[in-house]
Amino acid sequence: MPSSVLSVRDGKIIDGTGQHVILRGYNIGGWMNMENFLTGYPGTESQHRRALHRVLGSELYQAFFDEFMTVFFDDADARYLASLGMNSVRIPFNYRHFEDDARPFEHKQEGFALLDQAIEHCRGNGLYAVLDFHALPGSQNHHWHSDNETHKALFWNYRHFQDRAVRLWEALADRYRDNPVVAGYNIMNEPADAAGELLKPFYDRAVQAVRSSDPDHIIFLDGNRYSTDFSAFESQPVYENTVYTAHDYALPGFVYGGPYPGLTEGVYVDRDQVEETFLRRTEFMRATGTPIWIGEFGPVFTGDPERDEQKYQLLQDQLEIYQRHGAGWAVWAYKDVGGQGLVSAAPGSPWRARLRELAAKKARLGVDSWGSVDTEVRHIMSPLEDTFAKEYPDFDPYPFGARNWLITLVRSIVLAEPLVEDFGRCFADVSDAATARELADSFRFENCVVRERLAEVLSASAREAA
Repeated sequence: MPSSVLSVRDGKIIDGTGQHVILRGYNIGGWMNMENFLTGYPGTESQHRRALHRVLGSELYQAFFDEFMTVFFDDADARYLASLGMNSVRIPFNYRHFEDDARPFEHKQEGFALLDQAIEHCRGNGLYAVLDFHALPGSQNHHWHSDNETHKALFWNYRHFQDRAVRLWEALADRYRDNPVVAGYNIMNEPADAAGELLKPFYDRAVQAVRSSDPDHIIFLDGNRYSTDFSAFESQPVYENTVYTAHDYALPGFVYGGPYPGLTEGVYVDRDQVEETFLRRTEFMRATGTPIWIGEFGPVFTGDPERDEQKYQLLQDQLEIYQRHGAGWAVWAYKDVGGQGLVSAAPGSPWRARLRELAAKKARLGVDSWGSVDTEVRHIMSPLEDTFAKEYPDFDPYPFGARNWLITLVRSIVLAEPLVEDFGRCFADVSDAATARELADSFRFENCVVRERLAEVLSASAREAA
């Protein structure tokens, strides 16, 4: 690794020698910020952890998570990503690793130690690390991936939550200010400020706090509305040494997505439309001459060979578009239980075997809005959708309208929350630390399976662009 930190100059990310660096890599989702479709639980990370603690007790709970946090992203994972020609990872983290709600502003060293561990794996394998604050106190967006047990983004309502986020960034910037492995600080993942008036003032505070400790590292800023809307920045000069990062999920890539090319939810999507969407989402970067980096994108696979081949084609088209426009990228997400990951816990692993019936019930009820469909709960959803269309035709809640609002409330909360109890019962017979650690070891790289076709596509793109 170089001896000096990356920086932004003349619209490019450069290293200490002035060499242009385009960051290409993966998001390590499911680790310091867990998600239901990635590791198999229903609901939110906090619900998942409480259920395991109730069933396992403190000692076995700790044994499981000590092992899980050690093996989910270790040296073997970093080495494998580097072997594919990638040069970076984005590391999402949840604020709960760093402080407790009952003791705000008192930082826990365990969270910093986990980041240190990951950064060292990156250092040893020639990877940069982008530190991504993925779940903030109070939840900065409306969905499970900010560990939101409601559908309200309360972060924007309370200065207390914002103060805690700023204080943590001060501590992180102070800790990593001289670390060249850290590519930079992604201040907030996928903000959703409905008024559109609070995001820029918060970013002003956070940027100033980081710069007071670390004037040199790059700051990465997601746009509003889940990193697709950059209008909050248009009336002000761009921040120095900053990358504005867009997320670029395409409709056919979702688990419910239609054929590619073809219609998904009434929208015809082909390669031209994919590029048009990319250009719209990155228009601010081109207008301001700042680097283009796609912080998240990637398809969810279905197991149907024909549909999945179309998703590979979509991915290849996106990668070609990014390369032609000089954009860096980070695919979502590296490791999971088989739906999207490059690497997955094996179907016969202790973890997946224990959750097999629960996984079937999750799919039947469609509770993972990212990783499942609502085919078997249409008798619940259709009358609600029809009622809202009739009685509230103008109801258009932020950020994605009435249908997504209903999906969040009914599938991700009403149906998912009781299922957390079913999840906990899957571990009722775990009575010793060895068994708890064996479950966590399902996610150790050596015990996982690789989606070889995906590896080939991504490696070819990373190497061609290097």
